[in-house]
Amino acid sequence: MLEFEDDAIVLGARAHGETGAIVHVLTENHGIYAAHIAGGASRRVKPLLQSGAKVVFSYRARHADQLGAATLEAGGGSPDLLDDPLGLLGLQCACVMTQKVLPERDGQPGAYHALSALMGVLPYEDIWPAVYVRYEAGMLDALGYGLDLSACAVSGERDELMYVSPKSGRAVGRAAGEPYKDKLLRLPGFMLSSQGGVGEGDVVRGLELTAFFLERHVFHPHNKPLPDIRLRLQDMLSR
Repeated sequence: MLEFEDDAIVLGARAHGETGAIVHVLTENHGIYAAHIAGGASRRVKPLLQSGAKVVFSYRARHADQLGAATLEAGGGSPDLLDDPLGLLGLQCACVMTQKVLPERDGQPGAYHALSALMGVLPYEDIWPAVYVRYEAGMLDALGYGLDLSACAVSGERDELMYVSPKSGRAVGRAAGEPYKDKLLRLPGFMLSSQGGVGEGDVVRGLELTAFFLERHVFHPHNKPLPDIRLRLQDMLSR
């Protein structure tokens, strides 16, 4: 018997049968879990199945390797984005990418807190896009494919880092990268420091950077494309 209760963020849900639902959540301490929710179509439960809803997730399964059943209770703290289409798209994209990128049942408290932090800034349109890029970079790091932005891969210098090598995922300085800039990925300054400013075009460069490595390490090995919602988000933020 496997049984636990944990704080969780709903990543997505689909109908199952006439009245039930299958929900995917990111729990604080147990990673991503799928579960059957009895009465998922009911008026009380349906709002708790929206992407980004914070819930208390009570899970129970007879065997660890089977799909168990769960109940949900409101956890509070979910952002209100009904009048913010772009922020809502960012939330939905973050939930989809989390579900598709991170492995199931792999406890990573850092992932839960990172997604929660991103959700906390979604009402602030001048802040959240850069935080979203850092969130994707964090998922790469959690999978063991983190970008090494500490110093230039060629010279070892730590100043004027401008590019990232598509082969190694390591930073490259301005001088070392200049002759090869057409073959390198651009590195936006805000990815080097949480205090770094976000210049024009930086968010899109950051999204292009994380998309490149997510495609290489996560999606292409399984012959899958980058999710449509991720492409749509990048398109919207490039306008």
